[in-house]
Amino acid sequence: MALLERILARDNLITALERVEGNRGAPGIDGVSTDQLRDYIRTHWSSIRAQLLEGTYRPAPVRRVEIPKPNGGTRLLGIPTVMDRLIQQAILQELTPIFDPNFSPCSFGFRPGRKAHDAVRQAQRYIREGYRYVVDIDLEKFFDRVNHDILMSRVARKVKDKRVLKLIRAYLQAGVMIEGVKVQTEEGTPQGGPLSPLLANILLDDLDKELEKRGMKFCRYADDCNIYVKSLRAGLRVKQGIQRFLEKKLKLKVNEEKSAVDRPWKRTFLGFSFTPEREARIRLAPKSIQRFKQRIRQSTDPNWSLPMEERIRRVNQYTMGWMGYFQLIETPSILRNMEGWVRRRLRLCLWLQWKRVRTRIRELRALGLNEKTVMEIANTRKGAWRTAKTPQLHQALGKSYWLAQGLKSLTQRYFELRQG
Repeated sequence: MALLERILARDNLITALERVEGNRGAPGIDGVSTDQLRDYIRTHWSSIRAQLLEGTYRPAPVRRVEIPKPNGGTRLLGIPTVMDRLIQQAILQELTPIFDPNFSPCSFGFRPGRKAHDAVRQAQRYIREGYRYVVDIDLEKFFDRVNHDILMSRVARKVKDKRVLKLIRAYLQAGVMIEGVKVQTEEGTPQGGPLSPLLANILLDDLDKELEKRGMKFCRYADDCNIYVKSLRAGLRVKQGIQRFLEKKLKLKVNEEKSAVDRPWKRTFLGFSFTPEREARIRLAPKSIQRFKQRIRQSTDPNWSLPMEERIRRVNQYTMGWMGYFQLIETPSILRNMEGWVRRRLRLCLWLQWKRVRTRIRELRALGLNEKTVMEIANTRKGAWRTAKTPQLHQALGKSYWLAQGLKSLTQRYFELRQG
């Protein structure tokens, strides 16, 4: 059976449909949601399948969405229609077994059985072996700058069905809908489609092979590539050579501001960093702590009228998911400081809810504080954030109080995950 027929086989399409429905996500430009996809298929699939087999199918332009980056700026996402997501997922499922087995063992991003934690542990092993400088390569707007001809030449090395090649190129050139106007795309592969990560790995496999040929120790997760060397001089030499390779061979641009040769504990890799000693323990990167606090500030904004139960629910939802990813850290003491800060944010909200002095007196008495302390705090001239840190309020609205209200502990969750 030819590749396109395997892509359009019933079993493959059912698997793709379940995956698209499971991932959910926003509708594309046609407004059709994942909940409506099955009805849409029943109505339109026969004609779409015929177009795919004849080579006349034209993907819809993607819907442009700007996602704020934690460090400023925006990331451009392109959201295909749910039908195009289904077709891309079906293509992905057939192409992955063709390409993935030959990818580098040092490539970890968007591959079956591999995850970001594996890349971080591999980086740790390199550092422990004495590779205590890192060449941190940041590709400038990688997904927006992929050269279509270079990418398609790499795909064509293993895909011989010209109908499939034509379909993949059609997705690359589908265009973007911006304020009701279709804008043609001459380069790039839009983030947001199921096929984009595999296409990125196919293109950057050339980089992996070049690094392997040079005997480099490296970890790559999608377009995030770290190369580990033993000296600053070697790092500068490697950075220059790899930058030349990327720009000449793959027509990709290195972001000079974000790329550097430095100590691994001074850089961030997939949200993590390392301690400077020989053991190189995995720790939270400072930027990850900043992002954590930024998200908690949103849920604990005192100007946002929200019941305390709902605030706690939202905080728990975020912190437990966050801990699931960052369970890899080996320096858990920071978690106690972070959950103490979360409790202070909640105390701030509670304090500002008690707007009047008489309300504060009533609530403080109910917490069991002595009369002198109650009057002192209720009539304080300190700002709300400073008041939330006063020893008396800290004691009355401490850890046990918030645990009783349903707030979950980061530290407790960390040790549960580590033991499990």
